[in-house]
Amino acid sequence: MHSPHDPYVRVRDAREHNLKGVDVDVPRDVVAVFTGVSGSGKSSLAFGTVYAEAQRRYFESVAPYARRLIHQVGAPKVGEITGLPPAVSLQQRRAAPTSRSSVGTVTNLSNSLRMLFSRAGDYPPGAERLDSDAFSPNTAAGACPECHGLGRVHRTTEELLVPDPALSIRDGAIAAWPGAWQGKNLRDVLDALGHDVDRPWRELPAAEREWILFTDEQPVVTVHPVRDAGRIQRPYQGTYTSARRYVMKTFSDSRSATLRAKAERFLTSAPCPFCGGGRLRPESLAVTVGGRTIAELAALPLTELAGLLPADGETAKVLTGDLVSRITPVVELGLGYLSLDRSTPTLSAGELQRLRLATQLRSGLFGVVYVLDEPSAGLHPADTEALLTVLARLKAAGNSVFVVEHHLEVMRGADWIVDVGPLAGEHGGRVLYSGPVAGLAEVAGSATARHLFDRSPAPARRVRTPRDRVTVGPVSRHNLRGVRAEFPLGVLTAVTGVSGSGKSTLVGEITGDLPGVGRLVSVDQRPIGRTPRSNLATYTGLFDVVRKVFAATDEARERGYGVGRFSFNVPGGRCETCQGEGFVSVELLFLPSTYAPCPDCGGARYNPGTLEVAYRGRNIAGVLDLTVEEAAEFFADTPAVARSLAALLDVGLGYLRLGQPATELSGGEAQRIKLASELQRGRRSHTLYLLDEPTTGLHPADVEVLMRQLHGLVDAGHTVVVVEHDMSVVAGADHVIDLGPGGGDAGGRIVAAGPPGEVARASGSATAPYLERALDGGTRR
Repeated sequence: MHSPHDPYVRVRDAREHNLKGVDVDVPRDVVAVFTGVSGSGKSSLAFGTVYAEAQRRYFESVAPYARRLIHQVGAPKVGEITGLPPAVSLQQRRAAPTSRSSVGTVTNLSNSLRMLFSRAGDYPPGAERLDSDAFSPNTAAGACPECHGLGRVHRTTEELLVPDPALSIRDGAIAAWPGAWQGKNLRDVLDALGHDVDRPWRELPAAEREWILFTDEQPVVTVHPVRDAGRIQRPYQGTYTSARRYVMKTFSDSRSATLRAKAERFLTSAPCPFCGGGRLRPESLAVTVGGRTIAELAALPLTELAGLLPADGETAKVLTGDLVSRITPVVELGLGYLSLDRSTPTLSAGELQRLRLATQLRSGLFGVVYVLDEPSAGLHPADTEALLTVLARLKAAGNSVFVVEHHLEVMRGADWIVDVGPLAGEHGGRVLYSGPVAGLAEVAGSATARHLFDRSPAPARRVRTPRDRVTVGPVSRHNLRGVRAEFPLGVLTAVTGVSGSGKSTLVGEITGDLPGVGRLVSVDQRPIGRTPRSNLATYTGLFDVVRKVFAATDEARERGYGVGRFSFNVPGGRCETCQGEGFVSVELLFLPSTYAPCPDCGGARYNPGTLEVAYRGRNIAGVLDLTVEEAAEFFADTPAVARSLAALLDVGLGYLRLGQPATELSGGEAQRIKLASELQRGRRSHTLYLLDEPTTGLHPADVEVLMRQLHGLVDAGHTVVVVEHDMSVVAGADHVIDLGPGGGDAGGRIVAAGPPGEVARASGSATAPYLERALDGGTRR
């Protein structure tokens, strides 16, 4: 029996995901890093076991009715955990993005600033004091009535709605209208209303054109459709909707990203004329602090804002002190270039997590375990030192900090390291070492030890000669001001710079229309699907081939089963009890709904008839349960399947199961699956590949695997451009474009460009000293 003052969190028999009955002891009140190759089980141990159990214990103390309202991760598969304090989790998952969520709302800084304006602002003579709510664009009391607190209004014009006035309405003059039946209906309604739909648009009277495009009236008229041969079409009541009304409704209400994007092409966005983009009512914008409105202060970088806050008057002094103390940790984490009104959807996952981390620093919690998911993601090496300081401060405040991390500098700065492995998936799930960092050097077979203690210089590599260049710019977007950049073709280019220097903005300007680009493939970290029905096999097209293989078996032919029978997404072969989900939701009245394996198919997703068909001794559910590595052996003589699987193995994803739901995959895994999908298509004409931080979430051993693939693409005649912070990747590039020198307004220009050795010697570059160390054999990451 352990004493209540046991200084260790002791985990016994952890079996979550691929963990193989793991026993591990981790001291409290330290910074402990959980590491290992991608898919080894480190997140299953830190988040799936330690954090999940801490959360479960906390919820045990919450009233059942309240528990229903909170998202729970469920009880982990573990024998017991002792010495476990309450836990706070900071993961990289982002909530559904909304333009109303901003840096200010995430950090609670907006609340403090609104309070300052409410209590200590300079009001016009005779104006009454306003509540802090009146300074929020997200409340009825504060929002500008014209733009509803968004700061911008969307308008449309005749030129946008009718790009070719030589066309008649019947020939499609009103380009903004929908296609197919809906568009035909609107044309027929106009015809029935007495408008000439066969006359060129420009010949129609101006008043008539104005009404057709912009009216808010919605007249209903009987339409007598022109009869097609052999089709009976009865008269119907048709309602007219103007082009503007249709576009605005689609843009604001449609859930289809494609339809919204199409509608956006016919709109111009401009600052709201009523509030001038300030998002608030006139009476709120009439109040100032230091001569500026709240909208003007919210638009400033945080570093600048902190220096402009007033310190005269007792109330102002207290509120300003609170604001500055909240801004300080955000600036310490290298995010001083952000402004309070910067919307959340425009932030990277790393920026968002660091904002939450800065908020926790101010919370003053004591005696908890912070479980962090790669806080170094998206961080330039220059900012990593600040991160280590913040982690040390959380520890000094009396907390334990458990970090899932691949960054070698964060590992070196930790007090304790837990190395999980040795490999991924089925070949991982064991703790190779748990102890002080230096002790890991003695562990044979640890991929982490090989990289952590390796001080050899980066291997010398001949820089490739570009065969041509693509010129981008001048670009003036976000913090880029008239920047021109040249991206060489036929080589690997790394775009670097501190967070917020403008890297993604610059690379985003490379389009397929630019001369010399040819085919453009952008491989990002967005999920490959948002529901468990989307998985590795369906996304890569692998499942289509597997279903054909099953449909071609003698058993399937005898039963008359076609390819559709082996899909779990349509009726026929799937289990109808769970509709092919494999699990059912169980309502527990006052407790949160829980998911249980389907009582009829036991999680197999198919009905008994489908599961009776076997290929080489395995049914379709058994095949979906294979890892990529196992499947490569199983389908070795089926070329179409083998090619897809080989591409997945080449990017280091051999440990994933074919049926692994998309919702369980990390951003890095999703990105590598997309890359594998591209690789399996075989070599086409010249392709330019754009990758945004492809090493995020990757262990240095996996980075090597990925880079082999990217160099292989370049050797085959393609061009690769990566936005990257990992200095081992930058050191291995042919060409480097370094942006900076700082973030936000202090960035946005090219500081250096050329081969890695040249950029490493550039003066005024924040990247240069770290790149030089990587080339010389110092810290790689």
